[in-house]
Amino acid sequence: MKKLVICCAVFVLLHGCKSNKNYDAVFKDPTLYSKTVHELNTVVMGNNFTPIVASRNYLYANVAAYEVIAAGYPKIYRSLVSQLNGLKNVPSPLPGKSIHYEFAALLALCKLGEAVTFPEGSMSKYVDSLKELAHDSGMPKTMFENSVEYSDTVSAAILRWSKKDNYAQTRSAERYTVKDEEGRWIPTPPAYSSAMEPHWNKIRPLVMDSASQFSVPAALKFNIKDTASPYYKEVMASKKAIDSLTPEQKHMADFWDDNPFKLIVSGHLMYGTKKFSPPGHWMSIIGIAAKKAKVDYATTVYAYAKTSIALFDAFIQCWDAKYTYNSARPETVINKYIDPNWQPYLQTPPFPEYTCGHSTCSSAAAQSLTSVFGDNFNYTDTSELEFGIKSRSFASFNAAAEENNWARFYGGIHFHHSCIISTEYGKKVGDLVVEKLKMKL
Repeated sequence: MKKLVICCAVFVLLHGCKSNKNYDAVFKDPTLYSKTVHELNTVVMGNNFTPIVASRNYLYANVAAYEVIAAGYPKIYRSLVSQLNGLKNVPSPLPGKSIHYEFAALLALCKLGEAVTFPEGSMSKYVDSLKELAHDSGMPKTMFENSVEYSDTVSAAILRWSKKDNYAQTRSAERYTVKDEEGRWIPTPPAYSSAMEPHWNKIRPLVMDSASQFSVPAALKFNIKDTASPYYKEVMASKKAIDSLTPEQKHMADFWDDNPFKLIVSGHLMYGTKKFSPPGHWMSIIGIAAKKAKVDYATTVYAYAKTSIALFDAFIQCWDAKYTYNSARPETVINKYIDPNWQPYLQTPPFPEYTCGHSTCSSAAAQSLTSVFGDNFNYTDTSELEFGIKSRSFASFNAAAEENNWARFYGGIHFHHSCIISTEYGKKVGDLVVEKLKMKL
């Protein structure tokens, strides 16, 4: 009975639960792929994965789906084998076998999304609903079985590849040593959490040759005593901005907050609220863009895969910079030297300030999406409505990334200088992905 309810829920989204025997139309609907990514996004959020680890979930899931589509449309799309570091082989389908590649891509997306990090069975009910949907929409038994088999074959290859990216090794790496030195990062309130993913620069990049391929300029020299120093001016600019935020600036900060787990403290009461992380927000933007552009299923998968690659490498580049400079957050500096009662508008995340992760990954994603949908692609981002935050509209993906600069500054969690540098270097990562990967023939 439970499977029937789940299956019906999928049908309601697409067809109002009416009988539909056209399996090809059902599974070639690109919105079904976006809805499945949203399901993955929801599971990521529910499991409290950090934004950095979440980027890994989206990466392997979308690459697995893309490899299925590339096999099904070899005259349009090219496999990422030998294009991504370490990806040496993905089996081709056996000749003569009837496979529904769109259906198989969905299964691969779910399997890798779960297998990479999730607790076992996290997406099993949703996968069951997709299989029920295939049966109920009239997919021939042989095609169904062949599709499942090929999806499993591709998934196994991508999973083997994922296990060599050093993720497991970073789980047991040496803990980050907190040093209470002037200008150096220390844990921040209210949770005072330990440093997040200090060894992420050891993760295997996809297109970059190393985590330090795009080395950022040195962080501003800490100097809070000289009122004429660039550092002091950045600190005071941050304090002044947060002390006089307008409603529009607050909306901007809230919209791009994307804190996957915000800790609320009220007296002795402590609880957390969850939202999509920065890469999860961009997963949503991809679906919005694909729907507006009315692109087909294969193009939708292509957009997700390409952008997931850009996001993944952008986080590696950024985290290499963060733990090279270990810069203190505005909250730490202002509380210690200027105003002990000052608070940022947003909750400070648990890792060094320079460079900005959200600005880096946003500009990388914007470059990727611009290469798919074109420049000056205007859209309304409705991603945050489910969290009670009003939508915002943008003239282009790059305009959205530029706004993110100001959003992190208005949140009081980054100096604006950091955001500007981050956008510049995120673009470098995105440009490399666009220039180096030959995904379409």
